[in-house]
Amino acid sequence: MEIRQITADERIDTMYPLLAYAFEASPAEPGVREQYRQRMPFFRSATSLIAEEGGQTLAGVAAFPMQQNVRGLVLDMAGVASVASHPSARRRGAVRQLLNRLLHQMREQGSVVSALYPFRPSFYGRFGYVGLPRVRRAFFSPQGISHLVKVELPGTVERLPMGEAFDEYDAFTRRLLRQRHGFSVFDEVRTAEFRDDKMWVAVARAAGGEVVGAVRYRIEHFGGDLVGDDFLTAGPLGRALLLQFFARHVDQVSRIVIKLGADEVPDLWGTDMAVTTEGRVAYPSNAGPMARVLDMSALAGARAGAGRVTVEVIDDDLIGGVYRLESEGGRLTVAADKAAPAARLTVAGISGLAYGVLDPIDVLARGFGQVDAEGVEPLRALFPRELPYMFADF
Repeated sequence: MEIRQITADERIDTMYPLLAYAFEASPAEPGVREQYRQRMPFFRSATSLIAEEGGQTLAGVAAFPMQQNVRGLVLDMAGVASVASHPSARRRGAVRQLLNRLLHQMREQGSVVSALYPFRPSFYGRFGYVGLPRVRRAFFSPQGISHLVKVELPGTVERLPMGEAFDEYDAFTRRLLRQRHGFSVFDEVRTAEFRDDKMWVAVARAAGGEVVGAVRYRIEHFGGDLVGDDFLTAGPLGRALLLQFFARHVDQVSRIVIKLGADEVPDLWGTDMAVTTEGRVAYPSNAGPMARVLDMSALAGARAGAGRVTVEVIDDDLIGGVYRLESEGGRLTVAADKAAPAARLTVAGISGLAYGVLDPIDVLARGFGQVDAEGVEPLRALFPRELPYMFADF
C-alpha cells in the first residue's frame, strides 16, 4: 500500500468515488460527479492524502487549513474531513495509517490543534480526539417573541441575499473567532464557496453601523418554517435585533428553527416563550465534533485560572512529554519539566481540559489518565469549564 498526496483536481478520480459511495445516495444521480468537479477550486488549499494498492484507491483523508479560538488564543487548526475507504479495504488499517500521516504532516505545516466530525467517536478517540458540544436547535413560534415588535431598539436589521451579504457576514464570523472559545473558520479559499449559497442573511447593526449579529436563513413556504443556520451575535443587542426581525414574520411562518451554541438559553427570551431546544447526536450521520491538541507549547498564553501543576502526556508521539503548567497574570505558561508529574494524561485527557469540556474527575472517570489528589484542584483552577462553540461544520 502506497500513501501519496494529491491535488484538488486529482480528488475527482481518486477520492470522489469513495466519498460518493460512503456519504451520498448510491448509485449517484447523473451530474453529481460534475457538480463535485466544479467545487474543486474551493479545495485547493486542502491537504488530501490517499492510499493506493495495485492502481486502486483504497482510502482517502484530507484536512482544511482553519483557525480556532482556544481560551482566547486564535490557533491554526487542521479540520479533518473527507475520510472514506473502499468497502474491501475497511478494517485493514488504511485509514489509520492515513490519519497518522496526516496529523504529523499538518503539525509540520503549522497546525497546532485539530478538529473533526466523526462517523464513530471511539475510532477517533484512539487518535487523541475528545468530544465537544454539538450545536443545539431551537424550535419556536414567532408569537412567543411578538412583544419585541413594539420595542424601540438602537439598531437595524437588513435582509440581503448571501451574495451581497457575504463580505460583511464573513468579516463578522472572523470577529467572533477572536471573541468566542471554540469558534472556528475556514481559510479564504474554502470559505469562498459559500458566497453563492441560496440563502437570505439578516444582518443586525447597532446605531453606529457596527454589525452585532447575523443569521443565514431560508423560508420553506408560506405558513411553513423559517429555517436558520447559526444564530450569531456579539451580545444582547444583536440577539434582540435578530429576534425582533424574526417576530415580524408572525403572519408568514408558523415556526422558526435556528442553530444555537450550547451556552444559549432560548426559554429566557420571552415571558410566554414556548420553545423546544434539541441537542441530537446520532451515529454515523449526526455526530458532535471532536478536537485534540497537536502542540502543547501553542497553548501558552491561553486564559487560565490561578494554579501550577506538572503533568505528563502519555502515549502520543506528537505531544508526549512532561510539562509544567502555570498561570501568570491570568495566562497559561507551558514549559518542559523534569519534576514528578501530579497527573498522567492521554491526549484526549489534556485536550478535554484545554477545551473546557472535562473536569479532572471526568478525566479519571472516562479513562483518560490518572490524576493524583494534589493535582485535581490545580488542574481544575487552570482549566475552568468553558463550553466551546465550534461553528464551522465540515
